Amino acid sequence: MSVLPSRFIYLCLHFLVLYFQLQESQQTSADFRIYIENHTRNPDDLSRKQVRIYQLYSRTTGKHVQILGKKVNANGDDGGKYALLVVETETFGSHIRIKGKESEHYICMNEKGKIVGRPDGRKQECVFVEEFLENNYTALVSAKYKGWYLGFNRKGRPKKGSRTTQRQQEVHFMKRQPKGRLDPLEEFRFTPVTKRTRRARRLKAKRN
Repeated sequence: MSVLPSRFIYLCLHFLVLYFQLQESQQTSADFRIYIENHTRNPDDLSRKQVRIYQLYSRTTGKHVQILGKKVNANGDDGGKYALLVVETETFGSHIRIKGKESEHYICMNEKGKIVGRPDGRKQECVFVEEFLENNYTALVSAKYKGWYLGFNRKGRPKKGSRTTQRQQEVHFMKRQPKGRLDPLEEFRFTPVTKRTRRARRLKAKRN
């Protein structure tokens, strides 16, 4: 008679442990969901921003985007101080803010589609979404005004967002490191092994 109560107690304890484990897993998943929601709801959280410095090469002008305060154009020289851009990227997604390192003004697009420089880049008008194209170029579309792109004509002047499409060369840009600065990817490129390099290695080994 004593065996049955002990088995019953064991089964009860076993189911009780499983119940608490299930509750804990549900709480963990709920906490993680709340964490994601809080971090995606507040895009201005500085702790989640990745800051990079590079240049934006314009396909139409052959020069670089530069921020001269309130004015923005694509006539900057390679390595020019106004062509150095501080790009703030959100961890969740490809939303970016572009600020001039020298002028400390952000590239923004107003309700008329005009490109302007502003000292405060927290508004949605100053947020762009990166679109990676097949030709290795990048297009930047406004996060607030859908279908309106950052673009410049052949003279380097900004185009109105309402007159742009992704297929236009005026909205195609390429990220470049400043003049004289090595691209971090270059450090990891391998030297191809040829007959000449093999011969040189053998001769060096014999000398040693």
